[in-house]
Amino acid sequence: MIAFKPLSPLFGVEAAGVELSQPLAEETFRELEQAFYAHQVLAIRGQQLSAAQFLAFARRLGPPQPHVIDQFHHPQDPNILVLSNVKRDGQPTGLQDAGSYFHTDYSYLAVPARATTLYSRVVPKVGGDTLFANQQAAYDDLPEAMKQKIEPLLAIHHYGNRKDVDEASRTAASVLSVAQKAKMPLITHRIARPHPVTGRKALYAVSGSSFGIVGMPQDEARDLLDQLAAHSTHEKYQLRFSYGVGDIVVWDNAALLHSATLIDPADARTLWRVTVLEVTQEASAPQVLAPTFA
Repeated sequence: MIAFKPLSPLFGVEAAGVELSQPLAEETFRELEQAFYAHQVLAIRGQQLSAAQFLAFARRLGPPQPHVIDQFHHPQDPNILVLSNVKRDGQPTGLQDAGSYFHTDYSYLAVPARATTLYSRVVPKVGGDTLFANQQAAYDDLPEAMKQKIEPLLAIHHYGNRKDVDEASRTAASVLSVAQKAKMPLITHRIARPHPVTGRKALYAVSGSSFGIVGMPQDEARDLLDQLAAHSTHEKYQLRFSYGVGDIVVWDNAALLHSATLIDPADARTLWRVTVLEVTQEASAPQVLAPTFA
């Protein structure tokens, strides 16, 4: 039996009594899936999984999409991205500074990310947390005039970080090769975007990869996006998640922004990451009911 407890008063839930290394009954998975959609962040602690077992769980959430930075794909499966500051023979074993600014995964793709899941393998002595910002609550709190203003607007996305385009910076989006950049066309998404499963509106990727607004002068567009980003990343909308070894966290990219926190490069940290895409047909989407907390 799964026992749920909240991670914060606003959003996030932790599930106990789940062992993902064992076959997961459909009824149990649906209970976890409902908790994920109801609370936007789902944590399952203390797991011991192989790469194949971790990927099998992620696949049940949606179709995995390999990250464009292919040099750090897991050797057993390209759908797993290795995040690590560990070096071997002087060479990095994973992507070190993945998204140390508020952003939404894969918002630069035509079909964006449904969920991202991280599996913590090596935990640093200090820090290494992930920050989440609830974009549904941030949208709800907007003045009605602002909701009406942004309702028809489409943001222009491409890979990168609007607030830091310096490729030498530690907080810039991880640098792509010329070939990788060629795979990243300009994409548009609604700023006030309905959730593809629940229908609840959220501010979508107003920080990170949004670089402009269709039909709006660039300076005016950036000012509006920066205004929305400042509002939506306010501390009152945030949740800080701290990892233990073996912890899994899954978050809803349609409902949240998230940010990695920088750590000492000499303090070892390694995670595996799988990001799954939204699907185009939601006719069989689950009914979303909040779980009962123990």
